[in-house]
Amino acid sequence: MEFEQLREFRRELHRNPEPAFAEIGTAARIERAIAGLPVAVLTGKAAQDLSGVVDYPLPETLDRWEADAIAAGAVPERARYFRENGTAQVVDLEGSRPGPRWGLRVDIDALPMSESTEPDHFPAAQGFAATNGAMHACGHDAHATIGVGLLHRLADHDFAGSLRVLFQPAEEGVRGAQTMIDAGVADGIDRMLAVHMSGGLPVGAVVGSFTGGMATRKLKVNFDGLASHAAGAPEAGRNALLAASMSALAIMAVPRFSSADTRLNVGTLVAGDGVNIVPSSAVITCEARATDDVVVDELVDRIRSIVAGTAAAQGVDAEVAVMGQSATLTPDDELIDRIVGAATAQPGVLDVIRTQTLAGSDDANLLIRHVQARGGQGAYIMIGASSPGPHHSATFDIAEDAIGVGIDLLESVIRSR
Repeated sequence: MEFEQLREFRRELHRNPEPAFAEIGTAARIERAIAGLPVAVLTGKAAQDLSGVVDYPLPETLDRWEADAIAAGAVPERARYFRENGTAQVVDLEGSRPGPRWGLRVDIDALPMSESTEPDHFPAAQGFAATNGAMHACGHDAHATIGVGLLHRLADHDFAGSLRVLFQPAEEGVRGAQTMIDAGVADGIDRMLAVHMSGGLPVGAVVGSFTGGMATRKLKVNFDGLASHAAGAPEAGRNALLAASMSALAIMAVPRFSSADTRLNVGTLVAGDGVNIVPSSAVITCEARATDDVVVDELVDRIRSIVAGTAAAQGVDAEVAVMGQSATLTPDDELIDRIVGAATAQPGVLDVIRTQTLAGSDDANLLIRHVQARGGQGAYIMIGASSPGPHHSATFDIAEDAIGVGIDLLESVIRSR
């Protein structure tokens, strides 16, 4: 694909963003964009195991996004397939000579937020801003485009080994990578890469790999009590809202650790039925993060203890479920050296930064660590994208030249001997 085609593909994805596990039209567009290439494609249960997903989108939610995908041009049969079987795709391309199996994770989901309509916002000015209540506010449209472009670029087979591109749903909330790991698609990879746009870096800047980052667990806690008349028989009720509220306050009061940087947050609390009813149900969502994997597990253990204690105090039942997770990242120096060497030789790369600390969490780290645990190597490349607004904001955007930088770099990394 020529750059103009890639740019139009990116804009089509940007115009039609879809949230986690509902990337139905996105998956159909990716499938269409790689049609005719000499690749093998895994979809459905072969690409991801959805059996362990907590809070998978409701049928009516998937119905909405399926209808939107068809209205925007997806073939109805393919939209229905991805709606029913999941949106992950794993694409294999063989090289012409022996060598390692490369893996590349590119995420495809958008955020549940509205995009700026201001005339100085480039997608709005050019007519490809999203209007459906979701937004590619973290560059995943560009990541998916890089994955498609790299497959086209390497379709001549002139490289050693093979390439497996993982088009991953549900990175936001760190929920999708584990479903692909559980399907076994990362088991045979020797060198695992991920790529991400960095809005805070200028076009032409490349980071050989993120390091560190925050391990995280995203938790959902259900409290199940007993309703009663709040005036006539308050003693007969079991107040789930009070248990949830006590838990929320106690979670935020968990001591911080001297050995790691930690974060705790209670994001939502939904409870009750009416002002005169003792609340019989409540749900909170919360997250724990830490720069140490052992510490984040300790934080989760403390949250579980808090929930058990407050549930017992109010006489309600409670259940804690992990909705999403990620780990810290220690990339491999040998692979970073290869990336830095390739970047230094690229005409479009003006600044090469060997490593940079990751401030947030990304479940590509799970894929990289999975490969490393089996003797492979991994790194997480950052591409400068010159965004006018911060990540996850209504004014986020990427300079489209950054897509070409990313494809050129990855091609060089994989082709180099």
